[in-house]
Amino acid sequence: MTASHATAAPRGRTGRRRGLAWLRGAAITVVTLIFALPVVWMFAAAFKTNAQVTDPRVGLWFSPTLENFRTIVEDGQILRSMGNSLLVGVVSTALSAVIAVPAAWAVGRFRMHRTGSLVLVARIVPAISLLVPWYYLFARIGLVGSYTVLILSQMFVSVPLITWIMISFFAGLPVELEEAGRTDGLSAFGAFWRITLPLAAPGTATASLLAFVFSWNNFMFALVFADDRTQTVPVALFNFISYASTDWGGLMAAATLITVPVVVAAVIGQKHLVAGLTSGASKG
Repeated sequence: MTASHATAAPRGRTGRRRGLAWLRGAAITVVTLIFALPVVWMFAAAFKTNAQVTDPRVGLWFSPTLENFRTIVEDGQILRSMGNSLLVGVVSTALSAVIAVPAAWAVGRFRMHRTGSLVLVARIVPAISLLVPWYYLFARIGLVGSYTVLILSQMFVSVPLITWIMISFFAGLPVELEEAGRTDGLSAFGAFWRITLPLAAPGTATASLLAFVFSWNNFMFALVFADDRTQTVPVALFNFISYASTDWGGLMAAATLITVPVVVAAVIGQKHLVAGLTSGASKG
């Protein structure tokens, strides 16, 4: 009797584990479908005509057309805007990383709590609240409509973002490695440059990718500060919407095109991205 009861107990636990695993898998599947549905609809609508997009009877079974892509490529505005967004995103992210990564290391290693609080305040303050004074200032010095003002405005958000992420990342790295380097004759910054910075590559890649995605998707800064020459992709997408009608096919085709660089960047940096996001899990 005792032996049969002991045998039944593991079987019961195994059954419960299988049930929980099945529920977990079902929940993940449902959430994935919910989030993937808009992307699938966007991709399918890019290959439809405007009449098919607005017709609820046309689902995923239709005769695809490349006319939407042909139209936006021949127009050239989307491709120019993608080049502008790439330039602004790469330059602003690179400059922000150069400033923010050493700043985050200094805040974390030298316990600069007040500076860390200022970084948090800068991260919390809505950037849109500064658009009016920014526009007045940049207009007075003749920078409105230039790449410079777009890069500087993106850096206002990217620098605090990267700094805040990297402070917690550096806190998870053992300080003994830097102390060993100092013992061998390195300066404080030398230990950071030769020892800590290479170890912080996953966190830097994660923070930089998030900053680039923010810059690529930002609409308000480009709408206020850019002109026809420096227009970025979010503003270019807005041009497909008019007072009387919306070019849904062209809009979805353009949205599909501008999604590709972000997806490619995420796939290429997936290894560092996952390592950076999970780096704090083993701390302590």
